[in-house]
Amino acid sequence: MLALLVGTACFFMTRWLPGDLATRIAAGRYGYDLVGNDAADAVRAELGLDQPAWLALLRWWGDLLRLDLGTSLVTGQSIWREVAHQLGATLDLAVTTLVMAAALGLPLGVAAGLRAGGWLDRLTVVLAVVLGATPPFLLSVLLMLAVAVQLGMLPVAGDDHGGSVLLPALTLALGLAAGLARITRGAVRAAVGSPAFEFARTKGLSDRQALLRHGLRPAAVPVVAYLGVQAVLLVEGAVVVETLFAWPGIGHALVHAVFGRDIPMIQGTALCMGLLFVVFNLLVDAACLLLDPRRRMEGDAS
Repeated sequence: MLALLVGTACFFMTRWLPGDLATRIAAGRYGYDLVGNDAADAVRAELGLDQPAWLALLRWWGDLLRLDLGTSLVTGQSIWREVAHQLGATLDLAVTTLVMAAALGLPLGVAAGLRAGGWLDRLTVVLAVVLGATPPFLLSVLLMLAVAVQLGMLPVAGDDHGGSVLLPALTLALGLAAGLARITRGAVRAAVGSPAFEFARTKGLSDRQALLRHGLRPAAVPVVAYLGVQAVLLVEGAVVVETLFAWPGIGHALVHAVFGRDIPMIQGTALCMGLLFVVFNLLVDAACLLLDPRRRMEGDAS
């Protein structure tokens, strides 16, 4: 059902793109100087753009039910093959980003939460505000100039080098780490101030032991929920970073498909991204239930 809804939305969005789709697609194939009415009419008949919208929609629904997303108008390859390749690159970027962000943000957030009001706590808040307010494209350009151009440590763009993923991942990880540190700081402060933590200390446990045994599990719930939401945004929203670094991910492919009026590719990538959103949210909900069984009990009671 969800696939039909997302597919229908993609169908109408591609139909509402400005300009004559047939002429734009024909120009992408043959060049603007060689495009005539005959070429545009041939493309229009090939893609069913001359049919009524309701008939073309029924045809798209039928293809979707058969799991047939068609072929790309630009490369001529199967949409499934194209999306699988691009999704793999995006997942590589997302996983690398999450690892970097967790390595930077989690220790900083835990330390800030344990020492509320200290200099590290204030530094965490400042970093969260500054990095959270910095546009990704500006951070991308600054890292390109500093790390790639001036220091020559990493390639500027592309995916032809083993370390090509590090610079775009670092761009995304800095902002994510700042937000993760802020969420972790708040969760640890709430856990430290809970009655369970205070009771653990009265039993003779040190702060570290009390945190490990009674504080980390409840503090992990908002952290996991935040990471789950950010993972969805990394997969679906890293369009700017992928485009700037020429990373062959699904966001970069969607931008090129829109410019090239590659209708099957637009529909296939948007459908895949919509389904990923649902899958990620289900996984996050399951992880939160495992960490906090009280949520399951509240759901049963309601």
